[in-house]
Formats: sequence, C-alpha cells, structure tokens
Amino acid sequence: MQNVSRINLPRVDSTNNFIRDMLSFGDELSGLTLVVAEAQTAGRGQVGNHWESEPGKNLTFSLLCHPDFLPPSQQFILSQCIALAVLKALQKAIVPIVPIVPIDTIAPIAPIETIKIKWPNDIYIGDRKICGTLIECDLQGKHISNCIIGTGLNVNQTEFLSDAPNPVSLKQLTGRDHDRETILGDIIANFNMLYEQIHDGQADSIRQEYMQHLYRRHGFHTFADVRGEFLAEIADIEPTGHLLLRFENGNICRYEFKEVKFII
Repeated sequence: MQNVSRINLPRVDSTNNFIRDMLSFGDELSGLTLVVAEAQTAGRGQVGNHWESEPGKNLTFSLLCHPDFLPPSQQFILSQCIALAVLKALQKAIVPIVPIVPIDTIAPIAPIETIKIKWPNDIYIGDRKICGTLIECDLQGKHISNCIIGTGLNVNQTEFLSDAPNPVSLKQLTGRDHDRETILGDIIANFNMLYEQIHDGQADSIRQEYMQHLYRRHGFHTFADVRGEFLAEIADIEPTGHLLLRFENGNICRYEFKEVKFII
C-alpha cells in the first residue's frame, strides 16, 4: 500500500490547482498526496464546468499519484479506480439506512441497486448526481508521471443553487448528517487498494467490476450527439475509455467523452 501524505486547507480556489502549483515549484511529492479543502472557490468539473459545494458540508479533495508503470493509453483505469472507490464508500455509508427517508422532492430509492457509475466517472444515485471527478495526467515519455484526481462529493448539503440539473447529497437521501472524515478515509483506502491491484497487473478485474456498476448498463436509453437524440444501448467501454454504443439497427458507434450526452 502507498503511504498517504495529507494537506488540509481551509480555503483554496481548486485543490487540483494547488497540487499543480506544488509540482511546478518542484516540490518532491512521492507516494500518494491528498489535499483536502473545507471551501473551494473555483472547483472545476469536466471541460470547465463549475462544481458547487457549500463550505464545510461536503468533500472536496484531490489525490496525486505517480503511475509511471502505466502507458498513456491505459490511463482510464485510474478513472475507474476512483469511481469504484467512491461507490464502495457510499455503499458502506448508505447500507445501514433502511428504509431511506425521502427529503423534500427526493424520491425513495433502494440504496445498493441504484448507486451507479455514470461514464466516465460520475457517481449517480438513481438519476441524481452525487459525485464528480476531474482527472489530469502528465506524460513523461511512454508513461504517466503524475495523475491529479480531483473529486467533489455531496455529503451534508441540502440546498443547491447552481443550474446543475440533478444534484443530490447523502443527507437529502438519508435525512441525517454523515461524518465526512469517515467517508473520505474509506474512499482513500479503497483507492489505495485498487491502485495496488493495477500495479500488480489486475486491471481486468477492476474493469469488470466497473462495468457491473455502470449506469444504464442494460437496455436501450436516450442519448444525444451532434446529430441529435437517439436510442442506444451500452455495448462496451474500451480500456482507452471510449464508449461504444449499439444502435437499434445493430450498428456500433465509438465516442470520446463529451462527444455524446446521456438524456436524463
């Protein structure tokens, strides 16, 4: 298992940016480096999207690792690892709460069955987003030198003011506050274990588990690309991270992230 060095920040623009600055200043960061912020003023989602997080209510953190044993074409496995790490921590946090208490307009859900990974690495409970992750990798020759994994998880926030269409938090689903440190500890421990599995050549088992928990894994659902909306089913996800969708006529189309959208 990798040693984890932790840095706590009361306030920062972005934990990913903070790590990026440390690397640019030549700081020697080995093992896993965890940066946790109570308040994040410019948290980023995928492709510049803003991540809303009420200070002191949620988890906003970045994890730096150095997967120099991975070629760039295999970097998506790191995305799968953090998604599974969060999913497992949420399963542990929610399982004892039976039944789940509906709060406001949040509908009751079955916890285990509805915690899913929405490609590439968002975590959904039902059709609502509880966690998002932004991953940035640095390449050195034929390998990955640094990987910064920035994650935002809605824990105890109950009001969301941004125009994000479908946010939800653990507190909204369960009706009680959750200990953020316990959840964070579980996420990091899960990631560390999965990271070691990659290092030991067990990436295939991680990919299989990722597929088992994939949002909208079975059946035809509505998607949209530059041509408009269409019905398709998920055929597979390649080790590179590309999504393969099978149309009703049997044809398969390959998508990079942001080339296709789930219609929810």
